[in-house]
Amino acid sequence: MNKKRKKIIITCGIIVLVLLFIVFNAHIVKNYTIIPMQKGINSIGTWIYEKENNFIKRNELISENKKLQKKIDTLSIENKYLLQDKYELIRLKKLYEEDKKYPDYDKIGAQVIDIDENFYSNFLYNVFTINKGSNDGIKEGMNVIAENGLVGIIIETKKNSSKVSSIIDNNSNVSAMNLSAPSKSNNLIVSGNIDLMRKQNAISFYMLSDNKDIKVGDQIVTSDISSKYLEGLLIGYVSDITLNNNNLTVSGRIIPSVDFEHINEVLVIKNLKQ
Repeated sequence: MNKKRKKIIITCGIIVLVLLFIVFNAHIVKNYTIIPMQKGINSIGTWIYEKENNFIKRNELISENKKLQKKIDTLSIENKYLLQDKYELIRLKKLYEEDKKYPDYDKIGAQVIDIDENFYSNFLYNVFTINKGSNDGIKEGMNVIAENGLVGIIIETKKNSSKVSSIIDNNSNVSAMNLSAPSKSNNLIVSGNIDLMRKQNAISFYMLSDNKDIKVGDQIVTSDISSKYLEGLLIGYVSDITLNNNNLTVSGRIIPSVDFEHINEVLVIKNLKQ
């Protein structure tokens, strides 16, 4: 027998033995090869299924989250508008109360639409523009009031807008009187002062006579002798008093009744000072 045939016979014998071993030990092969392989394949399949399922759920959650975020954004915007409407209603109600304080005057409401950059000073409304003009009957020299009192005077008009100079502006001088003692001897001049407003929320005044009856807390209003302002418009309250060097007259400071950092709506008095 040659070597080649011998090798073939030996190989076939080995194969027969392996097959016989597998036949008689199938449960062993199954337990140690096929079953672990099946478990491995099943585990991989389960892992892939779970990952795919989680991926689908994640995308669904992301989509749902985007929808909820849009709803939240919409509700936030709606809430913002509701708050704006609420605050505007409160302001208009206060402005209406101010309107009732001066029933003898014809008035028209207006909104602040711009602040003059050349005059705007540290968030103070010393010169600003409103949305009513000559088409609405607005004229130069008309007095402007807001919540709690006098704001200023119209200094320029266009067809649909007007410019207002307030009493806190450095160019402003208002003839006024002490409402606690309304006599000619209690006349005074109220002068705008931006620096003083910025530092102490006040404007200055000085008396025109040697009357010293004025005291802290007194109410200051426009005087009948004013050439520009109607009588009786509230300006503010005396905050401090200084005796001048002549020992006769006094000067001091006034806290304006109007909040000149927050002016949104005003009333323009259409009656001009005669």
